[in-house]
Amino acid sequence: MKENTKRKLFPYLLILPSALFLLVFTMYPCIYLVRLSFYEYNLLKPPKWIGWKNYVDLFTRNVDFVVALKNTAIYTAAIVTILILFGLILAVCLQRESRINSFVQRAMFIPHIVGMLSVAMIFQWMFNEKGLFNAVLAIFRLPGLKWLNSSDTALICIIIVAVWKSIGYYALILLSSLKAIPAEINEAALLDDAGPVNRFFHIFMPMLSPQIFFLLVTITINSFKVFESVRQMTKGGPGNSTNVLVYYIYNYAFNYNKYGYAAAAGVVLLLIMIVMTILYFKAMGKRVHYQ
Repeated sequence: MKENTKRKLFPYLLILPSALFLLVFTMYPCIYLVRLSFYEYNLLKPPKWIGWKNYVDLFTRNVDFVVALKNTAIYTAAIVTILILFGLILAVCLQRESRINSFVQRAMFIPHIVGMLSVAMIFQWMFNEKGLFNAVLAIFRLPGLKWLNSSDTALICIIIVAVWKSIGYYALILLSSLKAIPAEINEAALLDDAGPVNRFFHIFMPMLSPQIFFLLVTITINSFKVFESVRQMTKGGPGNSTNVLVYYIYNYAFNYNKYGYAAAAGVVLLLIMIVMTILYFKAMGKRVHYQ
């Protein structure tokens, strides 16, 4: 083999392990998921081809799938808005160098490295009718709430847990991007008598747009995959008020033994995330300012 040919093949050999990993653990499961969605299948009987019946049942016969889809959409919209908005506010507040800010930056990263299951168990106790939050309300002589046992507050509790665990991590990403903005740009704006509001929206926001766009995509995808907190804290209840898509898929696969139907719901979830990502790139990709 010629030396020139070896040089051309060498980069492909370097990425071969990663490519094989993606093919075996990502592409093949996705293809098998799509194939399985056209079958009626459980562990007791051999697979039976039923065509589009699972998809028809998803949107026509089972109202709980539409409810799970709605809950997931509400959860995702709330998480994306809160994490990006308050993460940006935190980043701006912590931008100055000080001992207090340095301590806060280290402290607010700790929830991110704690497992979601552990966090959900702690908050489950705090949201209990005899837990910490109702104890605080009792101090102010306010009536306690049925946090996780009420359809009005259960989904809000799931959102609070996700925000508490993740906001520090995303705020630090935005903070590092803020500190990476060249000081000369800010100094030039100050010389032109630009106020803090104008500097934020016309300098900082365009310079932060790549990071904000990245967070928008990743937070959306992660929000659609919420599972541990729902399973530990509410199990989709009360009623179906916290039933989300991933828990819905898990329930039908492992509790109802309907793997084909669960696979169809999984395909719908996969398509939703693909479409959302494409829409993000189409709608906002051109507005991102890359340095």
